[in-house]
Amino acid sequence: MSLANSETAAALTLLNANAVRERAHRMLATGLDDKLANFRIDLEHMDGVIELVLETTRKTYPSFEVPFHSRWRHFDVNGSDRWSAIAEQRQWRDRKSRARAEFDLAIVSVFLDAGAGPAWRYHDSGTGLSIGRSEGLGLASLAMFASGAFSADSSDPLRVDADVLANLSVADLRRGLQVSETNPLVGLEGRADLLRRLGRLVSSKGDVFGRFDQPRPGGLFDSLASLAKNAQLPAPTILSELLQQLGPIWPSRLTLGGIALGDCWKHPALTTSDATGGLMPLHKLSQWLAYSLIEPLQAAGLTVRDIDGLTGLAEYRNGGLFIDSGVLAFRDQEQAERKHEVGSPLVVEWRALTVALLDRVAEGMRQRLSLDAVSLPLAKVLQGGTWAAGRSLARERRADASPPVKVISDGTVF
Repeated sequence: MSLANSETAAALTLLNANAVRERAHRMLATGLDDKLANFRIDLEHMDGVIELVLETTRKTYPSFEVPFHSRWRHFDVNGSDRWSAIAEQRQWRDRKSRARAEFDLAIVSVFLDAGAGPAWRYHDSGTGLSIGRSEGLGLASLAMFASGAFSADSSDPLRVDADVLANLSVADLRRGLQVSETNPLVGLEGRADLLRRLGRLVSSKGDVFGRFDQPRPGGLFDSLASLAKNAQLPAPTILSELLQQLGPIWPSRLTLGGIALGDCWKHPALTTSDATGGLMPLHKLSQWLAYSLIEPLQAAGLTVRDIDGLTGLAEYRNGGLFIDSGVLAFRDQEQAERKHEVGSPLVVEWRALTVALLDRVAEGMRQRLSLDAVSLPLAKVLQGGTWAAGRSLARERRADASPPVKVISDGTVF
């Protein structure tokens, strides 16, 4: 095998959930040996974290009928499911047609959902509320979608066409997300560029995204459905397809053997015998999207299995939970006051430890509740859950509820 081919083969081993989990747990093991440069780990605080997550989950879901952590939760406002209300007004040709529209919406909405920053708010005309962060971005993207902002056909607004995305301007996005000098959004240009990249990629892959329609992100539904066996699709397959099909849209980051590695970063603690040495895959937005595609697939009649094969999300609420609870501590406390690039060893270390520690929280909850990974998958632990507990601790500890690590974001990771 040539060097180029061996590097390509090695790169492909990083484009899956198992690689994220395995390397995250290797990072945790190194930390438990007290050999990480940036964080110390104190597992004596883990029982307190598990109890906090259980308490947080019970408050929101007293019966423990917890839905999956996905974008669809952000379309529910004050008990009103905005997307269902919109979708039920339309006569869909079949379940697949609705699934394609839901894939369109989920893909664009998730790709707009990398940390809004503390100042931005979306004014929701339906409730009169000003809503920030992920929830606000969710409602803003839904409003844009429902208005036909991404459609090339005015008679068919509930779709995303590749050509429209490819020509999306910063001004278009600024208008739709209500961004102004007094309502600034972190990484606006990066988000617009990401959607344009998505549009160009989808246009170029008609065999993947245009099997039964003009090229559109929602065409990925048909590609995933074709991979199902006996109407069953493993959740990790969803992520692998997302990473392999959409990998080229990410901004110039690491590549190996001609393969774009996406949300994958260097860290010196991860040594291997092949070309992937020193690389830590995390794939946060892609996994968030994989979780968000499960429900449309299920509604279209497919069974999505091995949901726990996906990992926790390496983002600042889950990660903040472990720092604010004392499980993780900066070796140098001054680092808490500095701003860090997303690719810095400190941020990569923090995010990797977050993934591994989330697995420990999930296992601890299952033991206390006498449940297994099928009845309480990580997707429900996150929703119940760790994300809300992380936000709660952030509010207690900092006036602006910011995360305990200051990350410089370009709008395409956090």
